[in-house]
Amino acid sequence: MAELKSGRIVEWHRLSATLSLFRLVGPEGAFFPPYEPGQYIALRREDCLLTRKVKEGDEIRYVPDVDEAGVQKRGTVTHSYSISSAPFETTAGNYLEFYVVLERDREGVLGRFTESLFRGVETHTNERLAYLERIVGDFTLAKRAKGFEHVLMVGTGTGLAPFVSMLKQLHFDAQRGTKPPARYTLLHANRTFEELAYHRELLEIEAAQTFDFVYAASVSRPTARDLADPQIGTGRANNILRQVFSLPPREEAAVVPVTPRERPLALLQERIDPARTVVLTCGNPNVMADIAWIAGQTGMRFEKEDW
Repeated sequence: MAELKSGRIVEWHRLSATLSLFRLVGPEGAFFPPYEPGQYIALRREDCLLTRKVKEGDEIRYVPDVDEAGVQKRGTVTHSYSISSAPFETTAGNYLEFYVVLERDREGVLGRFTESLFRGVETHTNERLAYLERIVGDFTLAKRAKGFEHVLMVGTGTGLAPFVSMLKQLHFDAQRGTKPPARYTLLHANRTFEELAYHRELLEIEAAQTFDFVYAASVSRPTARDLADPQIGTGRANNILRQVFSLPPREEAAVVPVTPRERPLALLQERIDPARTVVLTCGNPNVMADIAWIAGQTGMRFEKEDW
């Protein structure tokens, strides 16, 4: 049984009202277990607003779990998150980093864990965060991409986390003489430019050319600033991928899918040979399902992060 340890949130960086980056440090003198990029860890909060599951026909909803006085109950909730820091960063700085979203369902009910996570952190009144001293998961390059010449990564929203861990570690290793044999392409989409976590760092890794890597970012709610940026495309990640294969958008898109001007469609089409490509995806379940369909149509190997 993994030991539960008391950690602390540091360097909380809010990207938007619902998205943040933060680092977790352990108790003084403690070190995190070794891990591979793409793995995850279980985090625990003690003061979460609890919900209960309600089934109505075929639909499942979550509603606040209240006591006899109508007050929402509080309790312990554990939630697993992919680690966005790279192993070399954890070795050097003894922290884990995460890219998280404040979850909210269609009826506005906040996610039990993330409501607690976001509450009071910026006022330094709610920084305690427990973690299980075990890092696990097989969504790693060694398990999911072995033997492929091209690794296509598609991350939606916070689904970027395992991929940024992988890419930072690949860059670090390549700088020290261990260059990966495969080539890598990352498609990352979010709603706004501000929510594209690690955008500048990924551009810097691409520009360094320490290994064969192309990064294409897009936003689904573009502004005039985004439309003028040659390094930003428009549309959802799955519709960008559909465009690469000359497939129609999944739905009538409010925003036409367009690749960044500095990452033209022809470049992506040239890189993605389906017979030699494995597509790894993490993020929105509906988008992942559509990427699975695209892979089936084109002959790519499909792998997703699914706990």
